[in-house]
Amino acid sequence: MTSSSLPVGHTVWIYAAYGAISVILTIWLARTLFRNGAVFLEDVFAGDPRIAHALNHLLVVGFYLLNFGYACLLLRAPAAATTVQAVEILARKLGLLLMSLGVIHFANLYLFHRIRRRLGTRVAAPAPLSPAL
Repeated sequence: MTSSSLPVGHTVWIYAAYGAISVILTIWLARTLFRNGAVFLEDVFAGDPRIAHALNHLLVVGFYLLNFGYACLLLRAPAAATTVQAVEILARKLGLLLMSLGVIHFANLYLFHRIRRRLGTRVAAPAPLSPAL
């Protein structure tokens, strides 16, 4: 084995591991968020459960598009001469992907909070009283 073939082998291993872990994590997170987000959205849109269901599906599609796209952008890896370097590169890539997933998740939670608060203030306001005659 020549020294030039060693980094290529490690780089391919990084690509394979990163791709598999990214796909598995994204699918698991999307399913978890879909299942648990449904409860929240049904509460927010209690008047129309179809809107809650449709919005939940749209959010999952957006989650997949954003995360798979970002994972693809992170795919490129420098050549790794050793297994230790390969593991470090993989850990850095997965850490960056997981941190970005966390930021996106908390941004969605904040958005839901704002929607719920805005809808709650409209619903909680008392109806205007008719003038007494």
